[in-house]
Amino acid sequence: MLSRKILLVILIFANFNIFSQKKSPEKPRLIVTVFIEGMRSDYLYKYWNMFSDDGFKKLVRKGKYYENAGYDYLYTKSSSGYATTVTGANPSQHGIVGDYWYKRLTNTKEYCVKDKNVSIVGTDNFNEGCSPASLLCSTFSDELRLSNFKQSKVISISMKDYAAVLPGGHLASACYWADKENAKWISSNYYFKDIPKWVKRFNEKKFPDIYLAKTWNTYYPSEKYKNSIGDDNSFEIGFIGGQHTFPYELRNLKGTAYDILSSVPFGNTYTKDFAVSAIVNEDLGKDEYCDYLNISFSATENITDKFGIRSTELEDAYVRLDRDLAHLISFIDDFVGLENTVIILTSDRGASDSPRFLREINMPGGFFKDKNAETLLNSFLRAVYNETKLVEYFDGSYLYLNRNKIEDLKLNLTEIQNKTADFIINFKGVANALSAFNLESRNYTSGMQMRAQNSYHKKRSGDISVILEPGYVPGSDRFYGSGYKHFTQVPLIFYGWKIKAGKVETEVSMTDIAPTLARFLKIECPNASTGKILPGISD
Repeated sequence: MLSRKILLVILIFANFNIFSQKKSPEKPRLIVTVFIEGMRSDYLYKYWNMFSDDGFKKLVRKGKYYENAGYDYLYTKSSSGYATTVTGANPSQHGIVGDYWYKRLTNTKEYCVKDKNVSIVGTDNFNEGCSPASLLCSTFSDELRLSNFKQSKVISISMKDYAAVLPGGHLASACYWADKENAKWISSNYYFKDIPKWVKRFNEKKFPDIYLAKTWNTYYPSEKYKNSIGDDNSFEIGFIGGQHTFPYELRNLKGTAYDILSSVPFGNTYTKDFAVSAIVNEDLGKDEYCDYLNISFSATENITDKFGIRSTELEDAYVRLDRDLAHLISFIDDFVGLENTVIILTSDRGASDSPRFLREINMPGGFFKDKNAETLLNSFLRAVYNETKLVEYFDGSYLYLNRNKIEDLKLNLTEIQNKTADFIINFKGVANALSAFNLESRNYTSGMQMRAQNSYHKKRSGDISVILEPGYVPGSDRFYGSGYKHFTQVPLIFYGWKIKAGKVETEVSMTDIAPTLARFLKIECPNASTGKILPGISD
């Protein structure tokens, strides 16, 4: 008799547990992409012992972790990474070949989200208008909004304008970025005539003043930072005035502008706080129409630029970002429910060591002297064709020839392209150079040539694509990105909803993310997408 009672109690509790479990809906109600700028895939393991159990570790342990995810093109610029992830296409299709590209008609550099036809809203400071007009195809979120006649809400947030605008796509409900002068969240009239009241209320709280009144010191005692080469080293640029050691009195570094906030960990916290406010005020994930939120944490890349990938500053930034992620995940669980939400953590690109550091430890690397190369190239072409300045623009990656002059002189463009490419290969630090003719007429299926082809867009790329040796960067481009693993391989984790925990070692492309999300929601893929459904995502 007693055993029957015990069995009955067990069955009651078993049924209670079954019915108390939160069931995932057929489709997710909220999709959140979390970009951590400049995050290499090895950082997850490098800083593992410094992380809490509720941030990065939770995503790795309970999510689907793709250990071999990467970009398939040559010039891994930050803006190109955002565009590729949300379109499922490479720069050859979506057109964002870099943060800037040379515009032949106006003889100027074109910024990837600059739009003279729109203006900034939310600030009295002069800023150029921003929109996704230069993005040449649809994004995952565009297809989401099209699928239900704009019932889904799409919001994208980053302290950098392009990191908000490009992931938001053409049909975003709102994209927000930070004003460099005062760090207030602003937007453009591409999205609305004025920023919403809740954003104004958030700005009125003046969180940047609170953060910049802080002292940035290490989260843990300095002796715990064993993944760095030491706080005081000669390879760091540091902040204005050359300071590159802890502690940092941020009020002394701020000056008259607030741009410093985007280069310290508190900039990530500020971004997270605003994202949480957006979820609440926009009621994201609260109805039958799936919403999309993009959050891009940019301080990590800015800290990398100033201090390098082996710095205590960068390690501390990831320690603090781990806590921000833990709070974000916990909040989403409470407000929306993880069973209703897909969280994707990834990066726009990786990062590499400073050439100064590589040379110090006797590793190959250095600065490619692109401006000297341009001068020598013009001299070479003058000797061959008896004409000056046939090179119009060169940034160390793409070289643009003066096509108007070449046409006026009735010279053979293909011949000049090939001769120029052959000459560039002789420079120190150059691994290869491919002419536009070769990239347009051949089909490369592997190696750097394939990556160069995936980066090449006929209307925006140059006449020559230059491939540098590993460890080399152009002297005139501090935001250079190459097609080598340290730049192309990034973390990729799916977490929440019906995603089962596990690790996938199969090599996957970042173009696979957008079609996979489209499959989740049973909508059309972005119109230029070349990606596939991620393997093991439903296992």
